[in-house]
Amino acid sequence: MTQRTFGDDFLWGSATAAYQIEGGATEGGRGPSIWDSFSHTPGKTLNGDTGDVASDHFHRWREDVAEMKKLGIGAYRFSISWPRVQPGGTGEFNSGGIAFYSGLVDELIAAGIEPVVTLYHWDLPQELEDAGGWTNRDTAYLFAEYAKRMASELGTRISLWTTFNEPWCAAYLGYASGVHAPGRTDPAAALVAVHHLNLAHGLAGRAIRDVLGDTARLSITLNLHVTRPDDPSSAADLDAARKIDALGNRAFLGPLLDGAYPADLLADTASVTDWAFVRGGDLDVINTPIDVLGVNYYSTGRVRHFGGVGVPAQADGHGDSEASPWVGADDVEFLQQPGPYTAMGWNIEPAGLLELLESLRDTYPDQPLMITENGAAFGDEVTPDGRVHDADRVSYLHDHIAAVHDAIDAGVDVRGYFVWSLMDNFEWGYGYDRRFGIIRIDYDTQERIWKDSAYWYRTLVATNTLPELDAEVEAAATR
Repeated sequence: MTQRTFGDDFLWGSATAAYQIEGGATEGGRGPSIWDSFSHTPGKTLNGDTGDVASDHFHRWREDVAEMKKLGIGAYRFSISWPRVQPGGTGEFNSGGIAFYSGLVDELIAAGIEPVVTLYHWDLPQELEDAGGWTNRDTAYLFAEYAKRMASELGTRISLWTTFNEPWCAAYLGYASGVHAPGRTDPAAALVAVHHLNLAHGLAGRAIRDVLGDTARLSITLNLHVTRPDDPSSAADLDAARKIDALGNRAFLGPLLDGAYPADLLADTASVTDWAFVRGGDLDVINTPIDVLGVNYYSTGRVRHFGGVGVPAQADGHGDSEASPWVGADDVEFLQQPGPYTAMGWNIEPAGLLELLESLRDTYPDQPLMITENGAAFGDEVTPDGRVHDADRVSYLHDHIAAVHDAIDAGVDVRGYFVWSLMDNFEWGYGYDRRFGIIRIDYDTQERIWKDSAYWYRTLVATNTLPELDAEVEAAATR
């Protein structure tokens, strides 16, 4: 095999999210978020799991930064819990919460690790949801005030400011299918949420630059969908894939990078809403230039025209729901992809990542990209030798990072890669049943245990060259 070596300026990192790892849910002045409310509602999460303790990062953050330093990563992407720094989403800020993140940032810098901040990874203060959440336009302006305060507090210590993580999930899974917090099933509300999340991104970006100047580096992270027609010769199946592309990708890329919502998206959803919530000047705000587009990738989708009655089959891939997240696409059916699969039931297809990156290059050739999440959940076990031999995860990471290298060779401007996740965590509706980390968390003792994938990733980071898979790893990964 050809040796794959990355440029010296390529950024290797890992990523987490506040509600998934922090715990300390009622400590240090933190207020309740929509995920506190959702996870404490019976039947909403697997086994009734909550993020109350999670990976106890709130108390063990110094230990976790030390683990990152051992890994040798150049950057750490973490999210700030809005209700930890501003419990109600309005009014007074919490000095204890701000001090927590300021201390974390200082510790990272001292360890030689660039802090990459995500301002919103789904944990909206519950008081704001009570006032309408992302269906309330005021939330976008309050988010900008929160962003401005964090820019003032953390300043130039932050390497990259990411406004949102996967607004697709926040809008469609939170307000249409209801499998994520706040658990609503209102298609029209989901589209309002799409716009207000986009608007909040632009307002926050401008607020950050108002504080820090034009040198502040801005980003947003999208989980862009690679969706293919079941029959490429079928006009109906091609149109099904187009609808998913409009809802899943271009509903965000359009206003963010082109300054307009796609005409076909507006037409597809005309029976749901007239989009009157888009006001004059909104699109200019949303179109605020970004320095890096974050790309999260896990799997691909396959669709066909659906002529039956009811919601499309297997429509969301994030849990069971009687409602579809794909607003205005009731005539689209998602089909089971061929394996192999991760523990999430998602198909493993590194070629889809290459396809996605090349598509972004073709559409937005001047836009730098960064892989801000990529990884896999598997049924990890601790063996008698105290190790976690996760050959399947090593194989997954190897093949997807190889796809990133192939994309760079093909002229795609990819600046970095962040493995998801640094550690096992609360996996939203799946609770603690799904493990994505390269470091295992023993939830009884909170012991951190490096999996084989962590040692493998450390070698990659240290050499800047993709380590080959040995025969034993390859054989184990195919079993």
